[in-house]
This record gives sequence, C-alpha cells and structure tokens, in this order.
Amino acid sequence: MDSLDNEDLHVRLRSAISLAWTILQNKVAHGLIEINKEASLQLQFANILQNVISLITFSKDEEVFLLLEETLNDGNGTCEADVVLKGRKGKKTHSIAIEMKCYKRLASSGNPRGAQDIFHKDVYEDIAALERYIANHQCNETVFLAMTDFINIVSPKRKVGKLWNYDISNGYVLNGPACFTTPIGGKDVNIHIAHSYTFKWIPKGDYFFLEL
Repeated sequence: MDSLDNEDLHVRLRSAISLAWTILQNKVAHGLIEINKEASLQLQFANILQNVISLITFSKDEEVFLLLEETLNDGNGTCEADVVLKGRKGKKTHSIAIEMKCYKRLASSGNPRGAQDIFHKDVYEDIAALERYIANHQCNETVFLAMTDFINIVSPKRKVGKLWNYDISNGYVLNGPACFTTPIGGKDVNIHIAHSYTFKWIPKGDYFFLEL
C-alpha cells in the first residue's frame, strides 16, 4: 500500500486505521477474534491498530499515541471519543478521532438483542459528534467504524418503521446538511449532520463491516 509508505505521517496514520480495520474484519470472519459487544470491538481494534502503528513510524522525530475513551469537547460539552490516534512529526501534529458501533442479533445471554432503532439512531449521533469534533478543532480527521451480523440492517426486505428515518442500509446516501428529529425509544432526538455519507457495508463471513 503506497499510502503506508507516504512521506507524510498523517497519510500513514489514516491508512493504518483502514489496515487495522481490514485485519480485524478477517480475524472476526475466520473466528480468530470473538466480538460480543461494542467494548470488545473497541479493545480488539485498538490492539491491532497499536501493532500496525508501531510499524509505520520511520523517523526519530515521529511519535504516535493511541488513546481510548479520550475526552473531547464537541461544542456542547465534554464527551468520550472511542479511540483517538495522535501523531507528531517534528513540530507538526495530527489527530484522528474514531467512533465505533457494534450490533449483534443475539446478546451474550443468547436472547435476541432488540433495540435496532436505537442502533440506527446512535450511528447518526456518532457521525454528528465526529463532525462537531472537527468543527471545534478537537482533531484533524475523523473515522466511523461499525460491524453487525444482522442482515436486515444491511439489506432489509422492507423499510418499515420510524427507524428507517435513520437509514444505514447498504448503498444508502445520507445527504447533508440535514436535521433528524424522529423520537426513538420514547426520547426526543435532534441530530444535525452537515456532510454527505454513502453507506457501503463489506461482507466478511457472517458479518458486515462499515467504514466512513
């Protein structure tokens, strides 16, 4: 991958995220990594990413730090970004904030998980939060990562119900700027998304993976 050999550290950092995500996809698909919920997804991904970034620092004046649950200010107050990757080359710094989501059909108890509508809405909330991190100068770039084993999220036979006001199905184009206010779970929602996103889920084994 030419981008991993790029002179600019920030290009290598962004490529390292995609490479680590690809590695995780294949390990999950082949049963080498078990993901039960979002927390395990974050930890497994961070572990792989830590190993990848150790291989792409090429100069003595380069440093890279990986931070979990890093406190950032999104303009509405402080919140915790799932993963933040920070790099420094000489006097130049670059940071990438990452938010992650996981939805499995079955909970660890073996019972159906439910709350698919909350997952859809939370994806939109994370995208909006990442945009606010940029707007409030908390990072230079952002990445959103998600995985699921529920094909109805990725390729629904029908889009029935208010959860599809937060459409995340494969091929869907979220055209921003847009505001989303459909209540979910009995709670008011007010999500502003400035940019446009195309949802392209990648099938691997019994799972589907998304990178925005």
